[in-house]
Amino acid sequence: MNTLPVVRSPWRILILVVGYTFLYAPMLMLVIYSFNSSRLVTVWAGWSTQWYHVLVHDDAMISAVTLSMTLAASTVTMSVLLGTLAAVVIVRFGRFRGASGFAFMLTAPLVMPDVITGLSLLLLFVALGHAIGWPAERGMFTIWLAHVTFCTAYVAVVVSSRLRELDNSIEEAAMDLGATPVKVFFIITLLMIAPAIISGWLLAFTLSLDDLVIASFVAGPGSTTLPMLVFSSVRMGVNPEINALATLILGVVGIIGLIAWWLMSRKEKQHQRDRQRAARG
Repeated sequence: MNTLPVVRSPWRILILVVGYTFLYAPMLMLVIYSFNSSRLVTVWAGWSTQWYHVLVHDDAMISAVTLSMTLAASTVTMSVLLGTLAAVVIVRFGRFRGASGFAFMLTAPLVMPDVITGLSLLLLFVALGHAIGWPAERGMFTIWLAHVTFCTAYVAVVVSSRLRELDNSIEEAAMDLGATPVKVFFIITLLMIAPAIISGWLLAFTLSLDDLVIASFVAGPGSTTLPMLVFSSVRMGVNPEINALATLILGVVGIIGLIAWWLMSRKEKQHQRDRQRAARG
């Protein structure tokens, strides 16, 4: 059977180039100007790595990076656990009393403005502090609670979408052969939704690391996150040190993204092979 060759329209290629240029040209300029020897970020004065040396010896910046990374890692760990469990409850447990309310409350942070979320959490923490003395003060723990609150919703949506697409025949066959529901979940279901879990993990990590508005409401003295520090620095003028920091973050995120893409692609191919073998069998 003859197949017609795919005609690549010059307009399509042009639109693609313009789109990618619009998205990635600012990042490329940021990386280039991170090696600028001038203190003025808009004036090129030659190549230099001095701002990377300044960044390494900036205790305030290093402290903010450490705090944000710790918060993001702890946030995504709890968000993936809670979001995966919530997705399983919504998709696999069918209709139960209060299911609609549970689904609504779970996805509410997705559409809630950050200002409203941050203000409501601030009022909640203040009220709890006056009523029961906990939390005694706002800091890293309150930021962690706030981040888990909205990151769990994103993980639950991603994982539930994957669960709805799965073929239940493999799980039903395993239970017919005597496997318990818990064993089926950990041996079969969890492996099939692993790409969604990885996607939710990356999304939650990015949201937690990038959050500024909610953290500004619930943070306390001594708990300045990286976005808060960068925002306060940019308000007084763009510091070339920020360009160096952003370049390092882009490099780390790019490496993590490539690894995650490779893992998800491998899992997806394995899932397709399993489905093909099950269909032939």
